[in-house]
Amino acid sequence: MTITLTTQSPTTGDLIIPFVQTDTLADQMTSLAPQLGLPPDVLQRDFTAGAKEILVMYGPNGQKTTLLGLGAHPKQMDWLRTFRKFFFDQKSKLPAQLTIDLTAVDGAVVEGVVLGIRGGSYNLNLYQTDKADAPLFFSETGALTLYVKASEIDDAQNALVRGEAIAQTQLQMLDLMNAPANYKNPQTLADWTVASGHQYNYSVTILDKAELERQKLGALLSVSQGSDVPPVLIIAEYKPEGVENPRKVGLVGKGVTFDTGGVSIKTSTNMHLMKSDMGGAAAVLGTVEVAAKLKLPIHVIGIVPSTENSTDGRSTKPGDVITAYSGKTIEIIDTDAEGRVILADGLGYMVRNFQPEVLIDLATLTGSVIAALGYHAAGLFTPNDSLAAQLIESANQTGEQLWRLPVWDVYLEDIKSDVADLKNYSGKPLAGSISAAKFLEFFSEKHPAWAHLDIAGMAFADSEFGSQKNATGFGIRLLIDYLQRLIVEKR
Repeated sequence: MTITLTTQSPTTGDLIIPFVQTDTLADQMTSLAPQLGLPPDVLQRDFTAGAKEILVMYGPNGQKTTLLGLGAHPKQMDWLRTFRKFFFDQKSKLPAQLTIDLTAVDGAVVEGVVLGIRGGSYNLNLYQTDKADAPLFFSETGALTLYVKASEIDDAQNALVRGEAIAQTQLQMLDLMNAPANYKNPQTLADWTVASGHQYNYSVTILDKAELERQKLGALLSVSQGSDVPPVLIIAEYKPEGVENPRKVGLVGKGVTFDTGGVSIKTSTNMHLMKSDMGGAAAVLGTVEVAAKLKLPIHVIGIVPSTENSTDGRSTKPGDVITAYSGKTIEIIDTDAEGRVILADGLGYMVRNFQPEVLIDLATLTGSVIAALGYHAAGLFTPNDSLAAQLIESANQTGEQLWRLPVWDVYLEDIKSDVADLKNYSGKPLAGSISAAKFLEFFSEKHPAWAHLDIAGMAFADSEFGSQKNATGFGIRLLIDYLQRLIVEKR
């Protein structure tokens, strides 16, 4: 399906018109009524532009017009979710050609509209043997026209480019996250990154197990010991061409492709969902690819320590003491607190080899953050007020929400070890996401602009795509918006 912009009013074909719930809605309905052949009072009675409200009408020539409600004061996420649900639910009924009238709104909303429509094409039935053909609208012959005001064409074009770049990458990340462990392992992530780097002209280095051993990434190696699938460290680096002294941002993502909990094994109830434990990796790898696609004038390094956390006779045991890449020792209290352990090596490797100006890690790290925030926001941890404010601005813009939690030094007591430099788990049934953040802060080596995002409740969630929780691609839109803000700030 192709998407094009136009400033010419459509004269034929099916039409979708989105409406925001405002004080002028009645006047808009009065103006629209003659075109639809309806009395204004009927239209005003039957359509109030409530969130995701739909009113379908047919003209005398069979032309179909759909009014789509956005509710009051919609933000980008509201546009995205409204269009995603509509196109997902209606995709089998859509014609090959369709127009959306966006002349009543700003051109910038095109990004959310495009992300929603592309998202509505997603098919979770990855391994079903009896899959139907792609709906006509989402096939190669499908065509969508976005009708915008002439004064908004530049903003709309920029939004379209951004939306398309993010959407295509995000759909790939959904497939990777939703893939089970027998279809996805650390090398799968490595291969995807290598292919992406070739396609979009950024450098990729993969450290295999032998190289991890040579460079002594002991924390990552310790988590991988119980699996017959070897670990990797993925390093993806996008450096813009022709940009003098670009800002440098380091992103580190947890890439556990399946998590049994190790010796501290999880219960079976939801273990099948642990194929999602590479949500941080998806956000990081996706962000690097989109930055390269858009040729952003900013230097971005993504590092993903990737492994399975499985269990057998070789597995790291509770009470073991391991040595991280930084040379610091960790007492393993709980092998199911493995994400922070592999991130210790990812952060250490980033700081010592790349010295980024900003350092951000993302991970599906703790159930504690879900207990605190539910499924509506990720936890944000940073001692840097300016960085926190910037990330929250991006969260508010994209709708990928963050809520800041403390990283006061009083919580260091929770990771104090008697036998090693620190321990990986407090053992307390409280403040678990904070003690995990303090653990990671230790391996940021006092970086002045470090932030940790615990996305455990956001990377895998309920959606219209299926009956169980599935991937969301959370973090890519948030980070791209943040990077763009840094670029504007430098100018």
